[in-house]
Amino acid sequence: MARSTSNSVTTIGRRAGNSAIELAVPVLTVAVWWVASSGSTSLYFPPLSEIVATLWDVWFGSNFVSDAVPSLWHLGVGYGLAVVAGISLGVVLGLIPPLAAAMNPLLETLRAVPGLALIPAALLVLGIGPTMQVVTIASAAVWPILLNTVDGVRGIDPLVGDAARSYRIGWTDRTFRLIIPAASPQIVAGLRTSVSVAVVMVVVSEMVGATHGIGYQLLHAQRSFDITGMWASMVLLGVLGYVLNVAFRGFERVVLGWHRGMTGTQG
Repeated sequence: MARSTSNSVTTIGRRAGNSAIELAVPVLTVAVWWVASSGSTSLYFPPLSEIVATLWDVWFGSNFVSDAVPSLWHLGVGYGLAVVAGISLGVVLGLIPPLAAAMNPLLETLRAVPGLALIPAALLVLGIGPTMQVVTIASAAVWPILLNTVDGVRGIDPLVGDAARSYRIGWTDRTFRLIIPAASPQIVAGLRTSVSVAVVMVVVSEMVGATHGIGYQLLHAQRSFDITGMWASMVLLGVLGYVLNVAFRGFERVVLGWHRGMTGTQG
């Protein structure tokens, strides 16, 4: 009991120390930026205090519902579709090597097409709107998930499959209780990479094919010489990316807790 309590205190202390170290550089960077820009009269580099004030007034005020919420919704839907498609197809291809070999030329060809290159075609086919944005986000974010899932399933010890067959475990239980959990370290790595890809695609798709959203407002501010508003949108995107990364690390710590315990790695 005493040893368990000591380990918990040690873990909490270690995480607190890591969090303090992680926050130190951003806080110092913001402090330096704030002081260095305080007397700026440049049109292109306004004081950080003005950027923060604009960020608060615009993005946590009038534009939150009309622009930020739709961007987050499109991000969530597109990313969710990429997760379902990537894991489903990845498990099938990982379990059936001949099918994976047959599909490989097609998948490699499609993967070589950058997600940004899909936007013009998506605009023609789907038009301007949420459908085009969701489809382009999902199309670009699916690849890291798919490829990592295939590698994760292929890397499972064959003895696991033999044991499942010897105990006559059904296909559904085998997939969801053995295969996906065993491949989860690689799958989660792909999910994490896809988050960044999805954020990039949200911004770009809104720049060229939307009438609202964070990307649209960023480009609109630049074209109307609202430089402070442009910087505020960029800061918002940076904060959003960091928050998503922190949230995903928490998700990863929960989902892969068993794996960290087996390998002795620290979360």
